[in-house]
Amino acid sequence: MKTAFIGHRQIFAKTLPQRLIDAIKAKITSGCFSFTMGTHGEFDRLALRSCLQLREKYPELQIEVVLTSLHTIQKSDKWDSVPYSDVRTVLYDIEEAHYKQRITLSNRKMIDTCDTLICYVDEKAYRSGAKAAMRYAKRKGLQIINLYDEKDKPFYGMTDEGISPK
Repeated sequence: MKTAFIGHRQIFAKTLPQRLIDAIKAKITSGCFSFTMGTHGEFDRLALRSCLQLREKYPELQIEVVLTSLHTIQKSDKWDSVPYSDVRTVLYDIEEAHYKQRITLSNRKMIDTCDTLICYVDEKAYRSGAKAAMRYAKRKGLQIINLYDEKDKPFYGMTDEGISPK
């Protein structure tokens, strides 16, 4: 069993960290101890932080971070720490792909190795790589746990006049 995380670059939900912890704990309870995520957005960073936090209680957790390019792990100077030194890193054979296509390809390859997707995806979003990845996971038959809630939007419940007063 393996679970992937995919979500929007920006997240606005104050309650998302706890919802994510609860979802990960539920997967652990059902026997999943292997988790994989990318490196390009707030949801990815939150997923990594949450898994690392839970690894203190569940040391058998296997955490994998998928890189889209080697520059992601380059140190800027000798005092810099190497990112992701405490997790397994993976770089799929996508270096020849256009840089804008690498995230999409990495997401698909992650999904291909998993049976569950925990995501944060607004299905009403016009264009979204996270939404495309979630649709791909649905077509592949993965269990989808979407933590997105309409109330997470920063202007939820406001009228157009309240958002941009005249």
